[in-house]
Amino acid sequence: MPTATKTLTFLSSFLTSFGAFVVICAVLGTPQWVSSTIAVSDDFSNGSIVITYGLFRGQSAQKLTHGLGDADKDFEVLSELGNSAPKTLHSVVILSLVISLSTSLLSAGFTFYNSVSNPYQTFLGPLGVYIWSGLSGSFAFLALVLFVGNVQANRLSEVLVQALYSRYSPATHRGTAHSYGSSFWLLLLVLLLSIITAVIVVFFQRARRRRRQEQRKPVEQAPRDGILF
Repeated sequence: MPTATKTLTFLSSFLTSFGAFVVICAVLGTPQWVSSTIAVSDDFSNGSIVITYGLFRGQSAQKLTHGLGDADKDFEVLSELGNSAPKTLHSVVILSLVISLSTSLLSAGFTFYNSVSNPYQTFLGPLGVYIWSGLSGSFAFLALVLFVGNVQANRLSEVLVQALYSRYSPATHRGTAHSYGSSFWLLLLVLLLSIITAVIVVFFQRARRRRRQEQRKPVEQAPRDGILF
């Protein structure tokens, strides 16, 4: 059976790694990733389109100073993108988060297992926790970077607006402003929780190594005659 210190340490890591799992679930399920305001102008209308979306679904609304606008729309992100480069990169973002979700769950399982037992296999011990928590944080950060790149470089919001409002071609767009929402920034929390999970175990390993060294010192410093006797 593990010591009380080890149990408390790995239970703390379990809470942080499971917390990362819960946050990723929330990130995947909420549409508040980014809100984009795109100014549009053509011969018949003038104003802006506000589009807010996440990984799977979103909403759009027209705010026109003159002209007739369409009703607010709910849409599925992937279906509106069709076969395009933004859709490919968007799919990679989703895949990265699914991997992050899986590895955070594995990290939670490993930390809980170590809190109730002393595994003989090295991979099931702290090494496994380092690997899974590291992968979880890395893939969450990768998803964050790729999403920003898709919005900024591939003009993801503009592509969606063109699909939703076919009369507004890219030539009618007069500028775009992006505001990243809570779901997007929660990915930084996933990265932080993954780091904390590993750091807790690192401090425990160092403390245990220091105790072992201190236990060996009296024997190493004892007189040889005493040891032989």
